[in-house]
Amino acid sequence: MDRIVLESIVVHGRHGAYEEERQHSQPFHVDVVLHLDLSKAAQSDALDDTVDYAKVHATVVRIVEQTSFALLERLGAEILRAIFADARIAEAEVSIAKPNLLDGATARVVLRRANGAR
Repeated sequence: MDRIVLESIVVHGRHGAYEEERQHSQPFHVDVVLHLDLSKAAQSDALDDTVDYAKVHATVVRIVEQTSFALLERLGAEILRAIFADARIAEAEVSIAKPNLLDGATARVVLRRANGAR
C-alpha cells in the first residue's frame, strides 16, 4: 500500500484533561499517514487522482483550532473521521503530541484505523 505522509504539523489548540489546559491555547504537533493506492495518480499526473495533502493539512488545522476535547484520543478520532470522508484512503494513522507537558517530556497519542466507509 502506498502512503502520503504529512509530518510536523504544528497548530495551537485548547485540548487537555484539565480545565486549565483548555483555557489557554497550546501547541500540538500532528503527523498524518494516509495509506492508499497511488498508482492512478502515478500514471495520470493529475491532482484529482490523489489525495490533496494541502486539504488534509487544512482539515487538521481546522479541527485542532476549532474544537476542544479533554483527550488527545478524541481529537485524533475526529481527525480520522474527517480524513475518512475520502473513501480512497484505506487506512490512516494520526499522531498527536503535546510537547514539554511533563517536566519537559512530550506526551504523544497515536491512532491507526481502517476506513470503515470502504
